[in-house]
Amino acid sequence: MKKWASLALTCMLAMSFLAGCSGTKEPAKEEAASGGDKPVEAAADEVTKFSISLRTLNFGYVEKSPDINADKWVKRLEEMTKTDMDIRLVPHKEYEQKMVQMFATNDIPDVVQGQGGTTGKEMAGSVEAGVFMPLDDLLKEYGPHLLEKIPKEAWNRMSYKGKIYGIPEWLGNPSRRATWIRKDLLDQTGLPVPKTVDEYLNVLRAFKKLGVENPYMGRQDFKYADTFFGSYDVFPYLNQFEESDGQVQPKFMDSDNMMKALSTYKTMFDEGLINKEFATINPTTFKNTILAGKAGMWTMNANELIQWQTQLQDTVKDAKLEIIPSPVGPDGKGGYYLYGDVARSYFINAKYKHPEKIIQFFDWMVSDEAEQFFTYGVEGENYTKEGDQINYKQPTDSQAVDEERYRQAFLWMVQDTTYNKGSLSLTEEGKSLMSVFDNTLANEGRDGIEFDPRLEAFKKNPDITPLSDTPPPLLITHMVKMVYGQEPIENWPKVIEEWKSKGGSDVLKEANERYQTKEGVFLPRK
Repeated sequence: MKKWASLALTCMLAMSFLAGCSGTKEPAKEEAASGGDKPVEAAADEVTKFSISLRTLNFGYVEKSPDINADKWVKRLEEMTKTDMDIRLVPHKEYEQKMVQMFATNDIPDVVQGQGGTTGKEMAGSVEAGVFMPLDDLLKEYGPHLLEKIPKEAWNRMSYKGKIYGIPEWLGNPSRRATWIRKDLLDQTGLPVPKTVDEYLNVLRAFKKLGVENPYMGRQDFKYADTFFGSYDVFPYLNQFEESDGQVQPKFMDSDNMMKALSTYKTMFDEGLINKEFATINPTTFKNTILAGKAGMWTMNANELIQWQTQLQDTVKDAKLEIIPSPVGPDGKGGYYLYGDVARSYFINAKYKHPEKIIQFFDWMVSDEAEQFFTYGVEGENYTKEGDQINYKQPTDSQAVDEERYRQAFLWMVQDTTYNKGSLSLTEEGKSLMSVFDNTLANEGRDGIEFDPRLEAFKKNPDITPLSDTPPPLLITHMVKMVYGQEPIENWPKVIEEWKSKGGSDVLKEANERYQTKEGVFLPRK
């Protein structure tokens, strides 16, 4: 436990985890630490009390809630599952920071939501330190439906030293992000749906002639604004390693293609096809600008399409959103980085007295009853049934759309989050969106070699360390300067050398050693 004690001391964080949370209740004292004893079976009709941390995920319904624990849908969920949850919200924008604070102060809920596997940065070494319990035996006895429904690939991500430590919310289709376009504006240009990078640029130029304020909607750190890095297969992200000449390296070390991608963005900047202040546009401004009808093209998760369409039409009545194939590069391919097999995950505190009840809570979430509740709500209030036929009217106003999204995607903690099949199958728009996933996104996307646990060399210098969808700070600085014309794009090989000098050489050494031993190595799926 020395490693754990050292982590808590070195964090030097004064704020507690609760300072960044809202909607909390007094933790249930009867669920106190049991010192690692075997779980004692609770009475069948007894309400199970537990605390759980949940990231707000930038959901408006969640972040505007005065008390999430008093929310009507939380109460319904508790009633159906005989639980009493103390939900502790973790701010989306400060997620990793707040998670580290939580572990450093040892104020750890009974259930902790992670954002992927067992060794992510946000977990701060907690699984290795024994903070959470292994679940194998509990799952076999109390979670048979979880074991049946969740794919093996997702369970593999929850494994540490041969034991399962978390319950995954999984992705059946890892191609999740998509290229969105205002189809009504494209129709006004008279141009066909673009395919290549050059055709895309021509569409953006046509948007500018129409008076569109942001032909391409940019965003800080190129997050959800990385379309053309996909065209050239140079995403500078965590799972984007490749083998080149027998050696493993990050894809951004392909200087020729990286410079082509940066040149594309510089052309967009020089011609006014992207906002001049894109490097400082935050997620809220990004979304609000789009929903105000001031953008022509952008990147977003495909499952958001119908909700955004509804919200956009509150401002622009005749607006029409469409997802189109992403621009292809020299190899004839394109698309965004592929997500991991696990979207989020749930870990049970090793001190919790009745972990079997938590397993049963999550096991219920993959049942038909749970699917019906999270998808449609409450029978007689939100929908009716005629035999097996569900009569459900999907919301059309923005507030109701936010509420539906909250129920289907936030409260439904364990599911295949690719898309909500039950809801989408009710409308032609929904069926069209499912077709996008199955026929467009399934045929695009960029994957790479991934190391999990993460490479130790990355921990030595955060400045060279990427996240799942964000470049390392060192690279972002140069990338922005190059697009702004403050640094020659031809200097990219020098940027690579700087990256190597600040710890990148150690990253390459460790990556190649791990690749040879196949220790914690996940190969590309496409």
